[in-house]
Amino acid sequence: MDVTKDQDFDEWYNQVVEAADLCDKRYPVKGMNIWKPYGWEIARAIDALIREEMRRTGHQEVNFPLLVPESLFQKEVDHIKGFGSEVFWVTHAGDHELDERLLLRPTSETALYTVFALWIRSHADLPLKTFQIVNTFRYETKMTKAFIRVREIHFFEAHTCHRDYEEAEDQVREDVDIARSFFDTLCLPFLMHRRPDWDKFAGAHYSIGVDVLMPSLKVLQVASIHQYRENFSRPFDITYEDEEGNHHHVHQTTYGMSERVLGGIVGLHGNDHGIALPSAIAPIQVVIIPILFRGKEGPVEEACQEVERALTERGLRVHLDSRDKTPGNKFYDWELRGIPVRIEIGPRDVEKGAVTLVTRDGEKKQISRDHLGQIDDELAAFDRRITTRAQQFRDQHVHSLSTLEKREGIIRVPWCGREECGLEMEEEVDMSSLGIPYPEPAVEGTCAACGERARHWLSLAKSY
Repeated sequence: MDVTKDQDFDEWYNQVVEAADLCDKRYPVKGMNIWKPYGWEIARAIDALIREEMRRTGHQEVNFPLLVPESLFQKEVDHIKGFGSEVFWVTHAGDHELDERLLLRPTSETALYTVFALWIRSHADLPLKTFQIVNTFRYETKMTKAFIRVREIHFFEAHTCHRDYEEAEDQVREDVDIARSFFDTLCLPFLMHRRPDWDKFAGAHYSIGVDVLMPSLKVLQVASIHQYRENFSRPFDITYEDEEGNHHHVHQTTYGMSERVLGGIVGLHGNDHGIALPSAIAPIQVVIIPILFRGKEGPVEEACQEVERALTERGLRVHLDSRDKTPGNKFYDWELRGIPVRIEIGPRDVEKGAVTLVTRDGEKKQISRDHLGQIDDELAAFDRRITTRAQQFRDQHVHSLSTLEKREGIIRVPWCGREECGLEMEEEVDMSSLGIPYPEPAVEGTCAACGERARHWLSLAKSY
């Protein structure tokens, strides 16, 4: 990289995602990037984490077609308003103009809910809890940025149906717990907000955004949870028959995330030496580097192989770097790729029956080869340290104020709850409203816009 993270975060980010071999942005369709093998391994590891959360909570995986007929999309007016200008349209099959336009899914409500109306008949079919991991497409008109603003999006979405509002609310609370577990594993300190009505998901009763504060002091939304009530089940006629033979529309929720999760990890934990990966998603958790001296290669290579076998048997993802490159070049390569732990083994280590351990954040120590189980603890300690640093950064830049003033990062001010006051505050500080912190803390004082009694805190920030 020819800029540092502190000098120009956005340019550093643009360079590091390619230097670390995560993606290639040279594909000839703007905003549709190539996942390189290393980046795709990380993405699959992230997918595996959310799949495990889905299995734990009783969701079943589906995979729906990519194309959606325009007539289905037209069923939900608010949804169209939210995505109408962002969709890609398919108008021809070969040389033949289609009788009905098809669109590449921007998200999957219309596709899934048409079929949910066929799947659900009685109360015995509920709750229906599904998810899929697919690509979605949106015509992003702003400047694209790998993983953060793209036109082809690697996307996770969970869709559920329930008997009533209370059961759907239980699902929202479960989704909040899923998000906490998932993002804690990824060492991503986050904030949750109930989005203001003017910025909620199109068609939602309410939306909860999961936000990460990036080093640019802009907020990146990495996930969202939506309570739909009956806003989709009515136009799509998704009903069930209860025990008494009465018919009701289902209540629905969704939980969505995208490859922005990887963008948050790169941005928060990386430095001028490259990215830094939490141990749960690192394709290689431990890399072993032989430190070779002429005439002493054999014992060092043998020790490296034994350590590799021992750690692999412990269930760790290990790589022995036997390339014909200098140790310094190897250190540079693996730091760039964010490997959590590096083990160096040279002649002195062999003599002592030890290895030298260096973590991606610079902790260095020597440990006995008889105690290689300690590396599990070192990986956990590394995760805790990068989490703590990111938490401290976030907390330093969340400002609770009694009156409206410009600050870098996130500001929280008392708010009466009226839309006109929220929009006025957005304009005055040139920030976007994140909404009401979730769970909601108590507030005192008066609205920073109109001076009337405050009912909520309103968070504002600049956003990607």
